Amino acid sequence: MPSPKSTAFPSAAQAALLFLALCLCEIVVGAALRDANGWLGLNVMQISVLSAVLGNGCVFAFVMHTQKLTWRELFHQSPASARVTLMLVVPPVLLLVPALLLTIVSTLNLLIRLVPLSAWEEALFNRMGDGSVAAVLAVCVMAPLLEEMLFRGIVLRGFLQRYPRWQAIFMSALLFGAAHLNIYQFVVGCVMGTVLAWLYERTRSLIPCIALHATYNCATLLLAEWLDAASPQRLLWFALLALVTAVCGTLVLRLMLVARPARGTSV
Repeated sequence: MPSPKSTAFPSAAQAALLFLALCLCEIVVGAALRDANGWLGLNVMQISVLSAVLGNGCVFAFVMHTQKLTWRELFHQSPASARVTLMLVVPPVLLLVPALLLTIVSTLNLLIRLVPLSAWEEALFNRMGDGSVAAVLAVCVMAPLLEEMLFRGIVLRGFLQRYPRWQAIFMSALLFGAAHLNIYQFVVGCVMGTVLAWLYERTRSLIPCIALHATYNCATLLLAEWLDAASPQRLLWFALLALVTAVCGTLVLRLMLVARPARGTSV
């Protein structure tokens, strides 16, 4: 008889199929919205946001029904209250954002020099950063919420039951990066996915993950261009600030989350 550990959902193959199903749902919903756009009057970003919301809704409804998963279990499985997690864990988590932003932007600038953006990728990133309400909603609200629900709330949750701790973390981070379908966001996804996966494994809550993901995306919209154009002196001051906040945040998180093993896991 197979053990619960070997049958936990999803496996790596099931996670890949789950992502493909999500993509298919978004494509079908997007096609339907474009066909009805004569009377809806939506722009490209608005259609993209609605497609993501409705497509994810279909997939999540199916998974949660078949797995008998409640919204409480999905968002916050920790024995600590959601309020305590929000008040004690989220602040030091947000201190990591400047260092993550500086590290990832610097890495991306180097990568773009080595592998220039294609016309399609440049158009995609321009739409994401055009400052419209739909773009801000997609990048700062919908992406953090929906991606954390899928990649940490469902995929990583299952991986941690099937695989060793660090294998589950790195596998989920690789899948998160690959899901963005371009080399630039793959790099971002792997870095952020590893941090977010570790955070979820320690807290068993999506609250700090969503907070970090949303804050990082907002900071990217607000500061990425400033970092590119900043003088060396300003970059130095920003780097020092990022270092100080990252050290403070890491020390506090280590004290709260590393001093004791996460519930139900081995270190």
